[in-house]
Amino acid sequence: MDTPDTGRKIESVYLEKAMTYEVYIQLISDLLAAGRTTGPDQSEAFIHYTELNQQRMHRIGKSILLLPAAEAILQAVTLPQTWLVLTEAWCGDAAHSIPVMHALAALNPLIQLRLLLRDENLPLMDRYLTNGVSRSIPKLIALDTATREELFVWGPRPAPLQTIFSQMKGEGIEFHAIKEELQRWYNKDRTVAVQQELATLVAGTAIGMTA
Repeated sequence: MDTPDTGRKIESVYLEKAMTYEVYIQLISDLLAAGRTTGPDQSEAFIHYTELNQQRMHRIGKSILLLPAAEAILQAVTLPQTWLVLTEAWCGDAAHSIPVMHALAALNPLIQLRLLLRDENLPLMDRYLTNGVSRSIPKLIALDTATREELFVWGPRPAPLQTIFSQMKGEGIEFHAIKEELQRWYNKDRTVAVQQELATLVAGTAIGMTA
């Protein structure tokens, strides 16, 4: 996870054009019906990834079991937050984590989840590069809704999995093998790490939390 830049603000134009979760889901459905996906790469591979991700998001949304500790933290937020997420429909990591973000945000009406397509918003993406070099997604930027100041940043994947990814990539393992390992990890973890990490970040802001 990247370190938040205290006082960094997000321009209102990004929030104005950001989508709700429901609009994002419908966008994916509409694009697939037309044989397309988000972003400039309209290859068969990316469309296939998008089809798989649509199924994953539906499955996770139906089966997610929220952790009581995470529920308590999210429900204790008393000042409005906006969770702005950079994503693309073909991104496997996004498919695993965005339904979790949606479920957590839904616990509290003061938390709004909004989504932006990465490749349509590269100036913003390039302010949130992973390790200063990679346009990895999803990237969650949590904001104080009133001031648009950054509260915390999360992504592109849970910390333990990011360590595995970096190690495998550093060893020169082929990308398809890395993807398979990531998928196995997500299946075994069952959204627990994403829930725990996001809850910890929310609690760590110490802003707008009930005692």
